[in-house]
Amino acid sequence: MWAEPRPPINPQAFLAGIGAGRTRTELRRRQIVFSQGDPADTVFYLAKGKIELKVLSLRGKEAILAILGAGDFFGEGCLLDQPLRVATAAAVTECTVMRIEKSAMVAVLRDEPDYAALFLSHLLSRNIRLEEDFVDHLFNSSEKRLARLVLLLAGLGEDEKPEAVIAKISQESLAEMIGTTRSRDSFFMNKFRKLGFVAYNRDTLVRRDRAPRASER
Repeated sequence: MWAEPRPPINPQAFLAGIGAGRTRTELRRRQIVFSQGDPADTVFYLAKGKIELKVLSLRGKEAILAILGAGDFFGEGCLLDQPLRVATAAAVTECTVMRIEKSAMVAVLRDEPDYAALFLSHLLSRNIRLEEDFVDHLFNSSEKRLARLVLLLAGLGEDEKPEAVIAKISQESLAEMIGTTRSRDSFFMNKFRKLGFVAYNRDTLVRRDRAPRASER
């Protein structure tokens, strides 16, 4: 007898549950997911929180590549037989991370079109973001670069909350990401506060009702 075809999986259910080749980990702030130079044999999915990707040069200089948010994959270089991690991934906030072994990831990409489409959408979005970052560094002032970064970190437009909270990211990290100094970063953030775009308490709040439109940045 022919076996009935198995119904397709729900991608979000797959990423939310543990199973063969999948484990879920709760991370505390500043906990390392993997380090530069570690063997690359798994893909990770960030279910909650923010993850920082950073690299260290042979001369000891550190640079932040990206801050990832919920819904992002990372560590996918192993799918192209990348033998070692080229960056360090560390938790900026408390995080929930799904660890997917390479064999399990390859199988679900091969067998599940909906999941493959979700992953492809992530890759394309990441590529667009990298292109935008490159153009931003080429043509915009450090003040505009910081404004764009703050809006991206706040996830402006992703939900209907009246204010968006930025995780506790140091001003040194923000300065590194836009290619300026900590003092200039502090000057611009104080300017944004005086204009009413951001507010401070325990966290940094981006005022959605006051944030400039894309055409104004």
